[in-house]
Amino acid sequence: MFVHYTGLSVVSSSVSSTQDRYPAMSNRSTIATLLDMVPGKKRFGMYRFLPFFFVLGGAMEWFMINVRIGRETFYDVYRRRQSERMYEEKAHLEPKSQS
Repeated sequence: MFVHYTGLSVVSSSVSSTQDRYPAMSNRSTIATLLDMVPGKKRFGMYRFLPFFFVLGGAMEWFMINVRIGRETFYDVYRRRQSERMYEEKAHLEPKSQS
């Protein structure tokens, strides 16, 4: 943006506006408007978003327990790998018998 001072008046001419150069900048005001619509801004501040994240965490946990991708859920894989690690740890601790 170029600003020209001509006497007492200020004339500004813009080569290209910010929204033309950065189209995502117009979405910023939309996001800010949506965030301002959440109640409790004065009393709770940023903490007013905690219930949303609590629900999001619960939904993610439910997904990891109940949704099967292929034949396994996340916890099936976790339990299997944990038992594999315990087996390897136990195999390393036992002395090898000399026969």
